[in-house]
Formats: sequence, C-alpha cells, structure tokens
Amino acid sequence: MKYSKILLCFGALWASSAFPAPAPCDTLRVAFLTDIHVTPGNVQDSLFRVAVDEINASPCDIVIFGGDLTNLGSDAELEYVHGLISRLEKPWHAVPGNHETTWSESACTTFARIFGHDGRTAFRAGDYLFLGYASGPFMKMAMGAVRTEDLAAKELGLKTARYFYAASLGELREAAAKIGFPCVVKPLMSSSGKGQSLVKGPDELERAWHYGCEGSRGDIRELIIEEFIRFDSEITLLTVTQQNGPTLFCPPIGHVQKGGDYRESFQPAPISPEHLAEAQAMAAKVTQALTGAGLWGVEFFLSHDKGVYFSELSPRPHDTGMVTLAGTQNLNEFELHCRAVLGLPIPRITLEHTGASAVILSPIASREQPRYRGEEEVCREENTDLRIFGKPSTKLNRRMGVVVGYEPHGSSLEALRERVCAAAAKVKVTE
Repeated sequence: MKYSKILLCFGALWASSAFPAPAPCDTLRVAFLTDIHVTPGNVQDSLFRVAVDEINASPCDIVIFGGDLTNLGSDAELEYVHGLISRLEKPWHAVPGNHETTWSESACTTFARIFGHDGRTAFRAGDYLFLGYASGPFMKMAMGAVRTEDLAAKELGLKTARYFYAASLGELREAAAKIGFPCVVKPLMSSSGKGQSLVKGPDELERAWHYGCEGSRGDIRELIIEEFIRFDSEITLLTVTQQNGPTLFCPPIGHVQKGGDYRESFQPAPISPEHLAEAQAMAAKVTQALTGAGLWGVEFFLSHDKGVYFSELSPRPHDTGMVTLAGTQNLNEFELHCRAVLGLPIPRITLEHTGASAVILSPIASREQPRYRGEEEVCREENTDLRIFGKPSTKLNRRMGVVVGYEPHGSSLEALRERVCAAAAKVKVTE
C-alpha cells in the first residue's frame, strides 16, 4: 500500500465531500488549490468560479483545498464559499486555514456544521490513504491561537519587551500608565504593520486604540501594548527544525522596516558572536517548545547595551528571508522548509555569497490587474534578479515584488544594499 505525504504540507483539518473515492489506480490526478481567500464579489471570487469550471472540464480525479478558503472567516463567507465548492463535479476535500479557525465567529462550529464534521477524518483516493487531524503545531501558532508573547516571556522565560493586553480603551490607558511612554500599540491579530502605532504620550492613546482596532483582522477587538525597546538593529534568524536531525540556523539576516513592514533585508547581518549565540539559544528554545519540523522566522532586537530581545516568530518561510533567493546560502529558505517538512536530511547550511533584497512597492491603489515597467533594466544588471508576486490588484504601498542581488562573500554590504535598492526603484507599478 502506498501512503501519500501530502498532509505534511497542510497540518490542519480536513472536511470531505459526499462523493465516493476514485477507483484504485497507480496514478492519482489531484487539483490542489490553496489560499483562495474568497469574499463575495472580490477578484478571487471571479477567479475561483473560472477554476471550478476548468476543473470540471479536466480529467483530474480529486480536488484538495489547502486552507484559507475565505478572506475574513465569517459565517457568511463560509456559507458562500461552500456553495461555490459544491459546484464541483469531482470528489473534493477541504482543509481550513487560520482564516477559518483563529478568526472564526463561532469557535469553529460553523465550519463543522457546513462541511459535515469537526475535522477528524480519513479517506482513500486511488492507492493513497489521506489522514485528517486537528491542530498541528503550525496551526497552533497561527495568529491569535497561541500568543507568542505569553509563550516566550511567561513559559520559556525569554527576554522580551514588557507588555499587556487591552480589550478596551480604558484597559489601554491603565496599561500605558504601567509601561510608560513611548510605547507600541498593535492589534492582537494583524500583519505587515497594519494597525500598529508608536504612542509618545497619553493624548495619542485614543487614536492608537481606534487605529489598532481598524487594522485588526477578524472580529477581535483586543490590542497589545508593549514597552518601546531602544534597539540598535533587528535580525531574522531563520531556524530549521528537522524530523531526524539537529536544529540548524541560517546566517543572521538584517532587515529594515517602515511602519512595521519589511522594506529590505541583507545577509549576513553584522552581529557579535555573543549576541548570535544568545539569539540561537532563544530560537532553539521556542521552536522546540512548539514542536514540528520546518523553517521558522524568529525575529530579535539587538541592543549594544542590553543584549538580545525576542521580538516575534513566524512558523513559515519569512519575507525577510527572500534574500536567500539571491543564492546567499547553499539552500534557500523555501528549499530548507521543503526538505524539513518532507523529512529529508539537511547536513548543514553554508553561506555562499553576501546578499541583499529590496521590495517593489505600489504607488497606486487599483482593483485592475497591475502592469510593470523597468524589469528589463533590472535584468541587465549582473548578479541581480527580481520576483514579481503576481498579485491581482494593488493597494498603496503594497509589496508587489522583490529585487535580490549578491556579491562575493566579503564584499561591501553597504554598496550592495544601495545597488539593490536602486534596482528595485527602477521597477514601476502602473495601471
């Protein structure tokens, strides 16, 4: 009997359709869709309808959805997307992502009601056995499910900024009085710096409360207020946990953020051996506590006077780690993640080049498919490459792509960063 490893890529829940399994066969043709993020009337809604028609006309045997079926995870969106999926004329199975679980309006009961069970299931397709199970370690670490601040500071004793939670403006004022100013206020669930404020005095708290709630994902109105750490630099330490091997660390990646969002990264980041050892020990401790195999993006603040502070963790390849696409390492972050998840051995990670990345930002907001100018100029430059993300629409200052570049190890990092930032500025996003 053959057993598929496809569930290793999902690590969450399954919901199956009422169609019978395909007849046993050596070849199983699977249509795999993930992160379709459907909201009634949005671009993904239209694209998914086209995909359903194409799948129905195809010879595929089974359809699998890899999570994040909806955009906001609301009950109404779940009902809507289930109706679209039900138009499929093939057997289908769906796994919810964090948009359906950690942002649920009903503690996940709506998903169970609509899709038929609570996620514990098994099914056969062809010669393959698929097992569905709930709450793997990556799902456990989805935003809002397990609070990384509590895990790091309270359970593991890592050095972090002082923080409190606030579920009302009154609680925010009380917490600010304990922490002092300046302080950082941000949503419990957000990304790319949305809803985050640096608050310099009591008169700014009300604005920070409303801005944080507006920038929060889902329907949770709860914010985190943190002590402002006066740090000298920030790093991402890509950490690889293996199924049958030691935990490995990539050379440290420095990064620059604006408004809480990544703008450029570079590798290797300058860091003292003592601070690097401290960061590696923290990263090993927190990833071991979470369990699982894969690549983690662990972020730290570095202070010459106060040492290393744990900042946050992402249980997946990290945006700042896109610098590894420049060939800075023997294996880039996506190759490392794939090997670790599939249980393939990773003997070691080596630094091959000095590298830098810079994002391509959109200066416009439009629902139309964006166009690009300047790619040819970037591609003419030696040791330089670019990636366009293929996003179907634009928002002001949305990241639409990235330029990466490299030079021999030991070259001037500052000169390389300037060159890559200049190249990224040549790519223009237009309607």
